[in-house]
Amino acid sequence: MPPILSDFRRFLWYVAIWLLAGALFSRLLVSAGLCQWSYALTFALPVSLIFGFVATSSYYICRTLPLSRRSVFLTFLMFGSSAMVSGILLLGICEIWNMAIISVTGQEVVLVISNQLAAIIFATGFALYLLALLAYDVLISFDNLRAAERREAASRLFARDAELQLLRTQIDPHFLFNSLNSISALTSIDPAGARNMAISLADFFRKTLALSEHTTITVREELDLCGHFLAVEKIRYGQKLQVNIQVDHTDLALIPPMSLQPLFENAIKHGVRQLPKGGLISASICGQDGWLHIRVENPVSDKVISDSGIGLGLTNLRERFNTIYGDRARVHWSRTENLFFVEISLPIELKRQADTI
Repeated sequence: MPPILSDFRRFLWYVAIWLLAGALFSRLLVSAGLCQWSYALTFALPVSLIFGFVATSSYYICRTLPLSRRSVFLTFLMFGSSAMVSGILLLGICEIWNMAIISVTGQEVVLVISNQLAAIIFATGFALYLLALLAYDVLISFDNLRAAERREAASRLFARDAELQLLRTQIDPHFLFNSLNSISALTSIDPAGARNMAISLADFFRKTLALSEHTTITVREELDLCGHFLAVEKIRYGQKLQVNIQVDHTDLALIPPMSLQPLFENAIKHGVRQLPKGGLISASICGQDGWLHIRVENPVSDKVISDSGIGLGLTNLRERFNTIYGDRARVHWSRTENLFFVEISLPIELKRQADTI
């Protein structure tokens, strides 16, 4: 069905436009001295409405012959022939309706459709149908553009979901296995510690599974997720793992889920775990001039030369932020002799009706 007829409001506007066209036609007939106002309106308004519905057939012609499949010759042939048929059809409608009015009212011939008037009616039908073809071409092009934008948005959303799913699978499998082994070892020497570790591990994975329902979460919620992760790791590493997190008033700022947890995981895996005495992981989150600044730093062993694992994980995080924020996001990392740090800058989006995990 043509989009103009599929919406009631559009339909009313469409009818109003053709009634206006009929009123103009009546005005021309009266101005030319061909008939009186009463007959002109009785004649022109129904004719305009009927031709208005005939003109909707141009939608199907445009749909049958998309722009991508047209040639100049085919366009002229299809549009020209259909407009010519419409001009003849309008002339026929005028002739039939004029005779019907005369036969019903019993009046003498009030409006004579001369050759000159017939040519004008034909040319008007021809031109109006061409305009309808062009109008539907533009309307279909806009509809296709909106559909393409919706498909692109759906593709981006699907890509984000797939990316988040991939990110979940990238959580170090050894983290789960080692945690379960630690729980098993603790059950005989520290049952309370084993219980706390199992609870923290369950909370961490429960919250991670819930992330599929959210495109953004607050910094506070992300840190809560990281807290469960770090609680498990602290039981595993004991005093070797120290964490210091500082957050200002931006704890309600929105960020993509699983933005901070990979940073802590990398800091432990490639930093603290490699050091005999462990070390301190420091994180600071603050807002300034509309930007959210995140910095995580951790000690590294000067004996560990390769940081390809760190680079790959952070490269994935950078690509994820680029997908979401475009060129408004910045992810930078660097390493000194004994220190590795990551700096992230994102535009601040404050929580309004944010979902909670």
